[in-house]
Amino acid sequence: MTTISISLDLRERILAAYDQQEGTREEVARRFRVSLGLVKKLLQQRRRTGDIAPRHPYSGRKPQILPGHQSRMRALLDRQPDLTLNELRAATGLSCTLPAIYYVLKKLGLTYKKRHSTPANKLARTSREPGGRGGGAKAGSTRPDWSSSTSRAPKRT
Repeated sequence: MTTISISLDLRERILAAYDQQEGTREEVARRFRVSLGLVKKLLQQRRRTGDIAPRHPYSGRKPQILPGHQSRMRALLDRQPDLTLNELRAATGLSCTLPAIYYVLKKLGLTYKKRHSTPANKLARTSREPGGRGGGAKAGSTRPDWSSSTSRAPKRT
């Protein structure tokens, strides 16, 4: 979702109307057709910084995994491709979550898929041959129109 900044002029008019007590925050928001949250944020920004200009370069959460960390991860994985996310986090000295590291690796185009110690399916047999023990029914011993797991069909007359 993309957010669009409202003009400085509109910001000034919203705050002037609130300052001149032309209504509550809700009424001012309705009058200028903006959200109540915008009015609250404008008031808060003015109180904290004294400025009401758009602050997009400063908004949002700051990334913890910086380009230097990313290049270090790439170098570590080039040397030892089977590092786990936890080992990568420890080697880079990061304190972020493991999914954060996963998403950075994905963004860098590095795949992260660990194989279990057992062979993958379809490459090698993972179970014995079917039909060993267990007393399976002999072919033809069950009527074709019913099964032991369903009720019998009514007899045809």
